[in-house]
Parts: sequence; C-alpha cells; structure tokens
Amino acid sequence: MLKPILLVEDNPHDLELTLVALARSQLANEVVVVRDGAEAIDYLLRRGEFAERPEGNPAVTLLDLKLPKVDGLEVLATIRQTDKLRSMPVVMLTSSKEEQDLVRSYELGVNAYVVKPVDFKEFVRAIADLGIFWAVLNEPPPGSQRYVRPT
Repeated sequence: MLKPILLVEDNPHDLELTLVALARSQLANEVVVVRDGAEAIDYLLRRGEFAERPEGNPAVTLLDLKLPKVDGLEVLATIRQTDKLRSMPVVMLTSSKEEQDLVRSYELGVNAYVVKPVDFKEFVRAIADLGIFWAVLNEPPPGSQRYVRPT
C-alpha cells in the first residue's frame, strides 16, 4: 500500500488547483487533505479524529505557510522536533515570497520551498513534478519505507 501525500491547505481555490494537479500527475498515492495547522498536527501525531488512522508517515507533506489555528512554520517545527516525524519530507507550498519566510522555513528543516505559480499550467506542472519527485523518485532514509503495510 502506497504512503499517502498529506496536503495542508486552507484556501479552497489553491486546494482545488493542487488536487487537480496531483490527479493529472497520475500518482497512485492517496491525497489526505487537512485545512489548518492544528488538524495537520493531529493527523501526523495520530490523535483526535485521526487516532485510528493507519500507522506510518505520509510520503511527503505539502504544507501551506499561512494557515489558521497553527501556521505552517509551527507545524514544521513540530514535525522536526518529533522523533517519528523528523525524517519525513516536507515541502512548503506557499504564495509567500518573503525572504524571512524562506529563511525561517529552511532554518526549521524544510526539504523544499515552492512559491505557488500564478499561471495555471505552471502550477499544474510544479505540483505534478513535486508529487512525482517526493512520492516516487526520492529515496527515503533507511527504515522509512515508501510503502505502508496494511493493518
């Protein structure tokens, strides 16, 4: 069973575009959508409404920077401070071109920082490339399998 892709996005328009782009990339990975940072942390830590989700981390987390409840930088910090999550790839997918956001994301250990293109075709291509790279091409660290055994 393939590991899912976690998409953390609160903007309905960007969410729709990202889902279309991932669908066009023809990845077999399930895309799990959460709409704020608190929900993302609950999903990753398997608590609250996600307490019963299958064990294992997503193949990659596509994380928006500006989120309600808990922002993307706080989610990233939580991921990097949690042993079970530390090696999981995280891509900041944001419309922010602010240097401080970029610098802080890398200081906290983001794997990639992608500014959402305004042009639809560019956006679809960028998301498809991200999905294929992180879910298919990237070699995960030892002990972190690309697949999750069904429970």
